[in-house]
Amino acid sequence: MKVEVKVLDNVDYVEKNSGEKNSAEALAIDIGGTKLAAGRVSSTGELLERFQCPTPQTTNGDELFAALEDLVKKCRTGGSFAGFGVCGVGSGGPMTPNGVTVSPLNIPAWRGFPLRQRLLDLTGLPVAIDNDAKALALAEGWRGAARAESNYIGMVVSTGVGGGIVVDGRLVHGAAANAGHIGHVQVVAGGRRCVCGSVGCLEAEASGTAIAAITGRSAAEADEEMRMRTGTLVGRAVAAAVNLLDIRLATVAGSVALGYGDLFFDAAQAEIDRLSTIVYAQGARIVPADLGDTAPLIGAAAVGFAAVNPDAATMMGIPQ
Repeated sequence: MKVEVKVLDNVDYVEKNSGEKNSAEALAIDIGGTKLAAGRVSSTGELLERFQCPTPQTTNGDELFAALEDLVKKCRTGGSFAGFGVCGVGSGGPMTPNGVTVSPLNIPAWRGFPLRQRLLDLTGLPVAIDNDAKALALAEGWRGAARAESNYIGMVVSTGVGGGIVVDGRLVHGAAANAGHIGHVQVVAGGRRCVCGSVGCLEAEASGTAIAAITGRSAAEADEEMRMRTGTLVGRAVAAAVNLLDIRLATVAGSVALGYGDLFFDAAQAEIDRLSTIVYAQGARIVPADLGDTAPLIGAAAVGFAAVNPDAATMMGIPQ
C-alpha cells in the first residue's frame, strides 16, 4: 500500500488507510530518544494513521510530554478519544511495572515520570505501557517475521539497542517487567562505558549513538568494517540468548540494522553459528524484521489489546 507523508507544523503525518474509527482500534504511542509517534491501529494490526515528531531535546519533563500530547490529540475524531478501545504505549526503559513511572535511559528529561497517569488524564482510556522493544517483539509475532513462532527474540538496533523475548508463546516480563534488555548484555570485555553504568554492553558498542562516538561521524556513514563489527557484536549477544533460552529466531529492526543490510546480518549469523554450537541451539537464525517503521506503533497497539482482553488478543495472534 502506498504511503503518503506530509509535514504539518513540523510533524510528519502518514495516512495508510481511510477506514473509519471504531472502538476496536487502539490509540498507539511510541516513545523513543529520537522521535515520538502516535497513531491508530486496527484490531487486525494495520497501521491506519500516524503522526510523529523529533523528541524534544529538553531537560523539562512537562515540556516533553506537551509535545507528545500534541501528537496524541491529532489522533482524535471530533475532539474526542471515544473511537478508541485502549491506549497502548511502547517506551524506552527502564520503568516500573505497568509503566506507572518511566525513566528511559536516552530521555534524561523523564526520571520517574508518571507517564501512565498523565495519559489516563489526557485520554480517559485504559492505558497499557511496556518497553518499546518488548512491544516490537509482540508486533513481529503478531504480524511480522516471527508469526507462528513460539520461541524468539525481537530486537531493535537503532539509537539504542533493546529486545523482547517470547518463550513458549508468552512474552517474558521479569520481576520488574524489564526482561529482554539485550542491549545491556556484555559483548566486549573492558569495553566502552555504557549509559547504564556498566562497560562493554551491546548498546555501548553497537548502537547508533555508540557508533557515532567511536567513529566521529553518524552511524549512517559507517564504513564496511564498522558495519560488520556491529553485526558481529549483535550476533554475539543473540547467541548468548539462544544458548540460554533455547530460542530459534531473532528478528531485528532499527535504522542501524536495517540500514546496514546484508553486511550486518551476514556477520551476525556467522557469529551465532560460531557460538551457538550446543545441539539444541544449532540452526538458530537472525533475520530482518518484516514490519519496518510501522512496527513500533503496531507493537504498542498489541500491548494495549493484550492488556484489555488477553483472551481476545490470543485469538488475534498476539503473544501473551
